[in-house]
Amino acid sequence: MIDAVTFNVLVYWNGSGPLFDLPLLAKIIAIGLATVGTYVGNRFLTYRDRTGGSSVRQFAIFAAINVIAILLQLGCLGFSRYVLGLADPVSDNLWGTFIGQGVATVFRYVTYGRWVFREA
Repeated sequence: MIDAVTFNVLVYWNGSGPLFDLPLLAKIIAIGLATVGTYVGNRFLTYRDRTGGSSVRQFAIFAAINVIAILLQLGCLGFSRYVLGLADPVSDNLWGTFIGQGVATVFRYVTYGRWVFREA
């Protein structure tokens, strides 16, 4: 939700938001904010029973995994925008948020439990 709302505010607020011409930058900002929320949610809710390492180590690996996930999501949005030529709210949300976030979420799900929030 944080990703989708932030992206749409930055790109499409009142028809053309402050980053309307820079959708990939808007997506990076949106994902960055969502990443912080995701870490807090995973650390204190989903994986609260796991103590697999120091919080600094966990966050460093978490950040590295998210850089890869961000690239996956940006790749989907960039493909839609710059290869397919689709530059409208529906296409951006379908490719950048729904498809891109779906691919990135599967990647994160597999890697978080294995490397970030490991069982003791």
